[in-house]
Amino acid sequence: MTDEFNTVSEDELHAYVDGQISEPERRRIEAWLERHPDRAQEVREWQAQAAALQHHFASYARDSEGDRALVSARRGRGQGVASAPAPVLLRIAAGLLIFAAGALTGFYAPAIVSGDRLPETAENPDSLPRQAQSAFLVYASEVRHPVEVGSDQEAHLATWLGKRLDYGLKIPDLTAFGFSLVGGRLIPVNGTAGALLMYEDGSRQRLTVLLGRNSDNRETSFRIASQGDLETFYWIDGEIGYAVTGEVPRSLLQRVADACYRQFEGSEGS
Repeated sequence: MTDEFNTVSEDELHAYVDGQISEPERRRIEAWLERHPDRAQEVREWQAQAAALQHHFASYARDSEGDRALVSARRGRGQGVASAPAPVLLRIAAGLLIFAAGALTGFYAPAIVSGDRLPETAENPDSLPRQAQSAFLVYASEVRHPVEVGSDQEAHLATWLGKRLDYGLKIPDLTAFGFSLVGGRLIPVNGTAGALLMYEDGSRQRLTVLLGRNSDNRETSFRIASQGDLETFYWIDGEIGYAVTGEVPRSLLQRVADACYRQFEGSEGS
């Protein structure tokens, strides 16, 4: 009965993720989340996504006391005020963020592995590493459910994801680098079915391999993108884009990416 009245609203969860709560509120919400593991998992995913977005748009961020006053005024009006405006504001903010993401796409210029500039692809090349890094941030830190299909069903995993991508998927063997397959899951990439494979070494350090289809592309490129300590080697070969992501030394990730490239080569149509 106590838990029935000691509830946490959607607005409070968003404020918790944004860090816009007092210390007593934070402790109360965290105690509530411990009793509601499904919502706790959802909040962790929000936090990972927020961290990724914050990093991507950090150089364009603007903050003012007026912004904080609006938030404080909204939350200070008490429980008697209807909570409908908050979701509306959140939707507006989300729409502006999506618009900004599209508008700022051209500003990103990842480092190129080789000294020579490779041809631009039909799809903006930065889309792939951004999606790969976001997927890594969301799933690689997950303890209980990092994948949908485990490594004990590797053949089924390859068949299932391959059918969804319409691609003869061969799951790379990375044991030479100390990484074993954890499993994989179906994720959206460029608005269509994509695949995320996850690997782990003996110290539980993880890396991911993402595949997504892009039927308009006919170029091949090999590049690297960085996000703090997070590195992504990616390439687009024919109609499939690939990205290898991890918080591991760049030299190791490059060797892993090269091994994946060689093992994926010839997968199409097999």
